[in-house]
Amino acid sequence: MDRWGERMTISEIFLGKQRYMYLVKGLRFSLGVTALSAVIGLFIGVIVSLFRISQFQPFSFITNPRLKKLSTFNPLAFIAKIYVTIIRGTPALVQLLLMYYVVFGSVAAPKIIIAGIAFGINSGAYIAEIIRAGIEGLDKGQTEAARSLGMPYGMTMYYIIIPQAVKKILPALVSEFIILLKETSIVGWIGASDLMRGADNIRAQTFRAFEPLIAVALIYLLLTSVFTYFMGIVERKMKLSD
Repeated sequence: MDRWGERMTISEIFLGKQRYMYLVKGLRFSLGVTALSAVIGLFIGVIVSLFRISQFQPFSFITNPRLKKLSTFNPLAFIAKIYVTIIRGTPALVQLLLMYYVVFGSVAAPKIIIAGIAFGINSGAYIAEIIRAGIEGLDKGQTEAARSLGMPYGMTMYYIIIPQAVKKILPALVSEFIILLKETSIVGWIGASDLMRGADNIRAQTFRAFEPLIAVALIYLLLTSVFTYFMGIVERKMKLSD
């Protein structure tokens, strides 16, 4: 069987029995998971980052010096920090398997939804830190000036702080989305038909591993290059609008 595999040409490996369709279907799945994860991750990241920098102190009315820590305690920031610590401190593969076997273990949900949620939650922790760092890196005088004009905290964040922070953190966000795209390659652990599973199916039928894996590597390289190119255009336009 190994000798038979060695005699196959590249066209036979991919075009024979339309084996290239494994990669086509895998590409669709991988892109779908990435898009869903990016939306979920961005939504979670924005909420968690706002929790981290919030000034919510429900026990500020306590004046007892012995309970000073309680008076300055921010439950939103605490919850957000715990979430970021746990997600960033555990492997994405473990989170994916927990989501598949534990959270959705008794629910017949599509694997693309399960994977999208798992990777979205994972990416949200990193995006939250990127956004938080971008907001905290801005000149605090802008916030103080807005508040002195009577603008509430929500309006200040929406109209002044967040638009400026987006321009500052865009490169880091692009890098995170590229990492997210490549991380989806482990989704085959839950039996999903992604790009890597497509390559494995071709390998199993042709007994050739090199060509399918190189094909997948080139597809990921092309996708990340195209994404980086278009995001670079967006970034340059945003800088020109300053």
